[in-house]
Amino acid sequence: MKFELQHTDSASSARAGKITTDHGEILTPIFMPVGTVASVKTVHQHELRDDIKAQIILGNTYHLYLRPGMETLQKAGGLHKFMSWERPILTDSGGYQVYSLAANRKITEEGVTFQSHIDGSRQFFSPESAMDVQRQIGADIIMAFDECPPYPCEKRYAENSMHMTHRWLKRCCDHFDATEGYYGYSQTLFPIVQGSVYKDLRKQSAEYIASMDREGNAIGGLSVGEPHEMLYETTELVCGILPSDKPRYLMGVGTPENILECIGLGIDMFDCVMPTRNARHGLLYTWNGILNIKNQKWKQDYSPLDETGTSYVDSTYNKAYVRHLFQSKEMLGMQIASIHNLAFYLDLVTKAREHILAGDFTTWKNSVIPKIKERL
Repeated sequence: MKFELQHTDSASSARAGKITTDHGEILTPIFMPVGTVASVKTVHQHELRDDIKAQIILGNTYHLYLRPGMETLQKAGGLHKFMSWERPILTDSGGYQVYSLAANRKITEEGVTFQSHIDGSRQFFSPESAMDVQRQIGADIIMAFDECPPYPCEKRYAENSMHMTHRWLKRCCDHFDATEGYYGYSQTLFPIVQGSVYKDLRKQSAEYIASMDREGNAIGGLSVGEPHEMLYETTELVCGILPSDKPRYLMGVGTPENILECIGLGIDMFDCVMPTRNARHGLLYTWNGILNIKNQKWKQDYSPLDETGTSYVDSTYNKAYVRHLFQSKEMLGMQIASIHNLAFYLDLVTKAREHILAGDFTTWKNSVIPKIKERL
């Protein structure tokens, strides 16, 4: 993987860059739709490619490991071929599922024992096995195995967790460097900065991750309930330490305004389930604000979902019709809403990139955030 830093905004730390992988180029800043189980929910791959204009998507190691399983994926030739997606893929190592499965897992120095949410079977992930599984899945970018501490948590817990994540990272790097991929193309490993919201821990973790000198770096353990101010303060602190010549990935963030603010702090890559999850409940993001399409006020509103939208669904379907689909519990409503929200998120980062290159990102960001966060 290669990263080219093309331009940095003069009034902020916003960057425009280009990541090159064996499955194609990614222009940054970028948003990655979440395809947890080899599917971005309700969305066809051709819609991801042609209408949403996704350049990279995310898969989840924990879920893919349980179903369809490694044998099925390996026989298919990896996740790209299995799901007919020819562009880049990033996989989460399963560390976040360790966090979310708190009631059904046990963490030791060796790794994590957890209970499958599918059949209750006992499973085990170590740093080494997490590398092996992601090698078999075949992602272009794979994540180090880490522990994501909850918010809030005691500083002692956060510190112990951070040090274990660092020890696990060393094992991940050693095992990754000693193995090869299965499918004839290159893969790269991103470490993850942890440390909860404690500034001294985040500084220490960011310095350690930077010292590992991998091809890209990630920031984890945020967007887990902490106030937005802490999200921004932590992101700014860590971005000031992580090397500027490598992509920075902020995991699991977030709302449109979160993304724009964090682009301004120096983040290049984002993922979040929010656009598709909220779409399935009728919440739509537009350049004029956020609307709940199920509300009565849209019953006879025949205007487009977003007059300034770039996806075909914005010009094809009107608010009254999409509201009718939700009221009738037709799955097409969730599909239209999901395509719309993902297209908006990709349009958001595309426009951010254009304004970074034009030199007026900060002025543009400050003008659009009040609009896009308004409830209609």
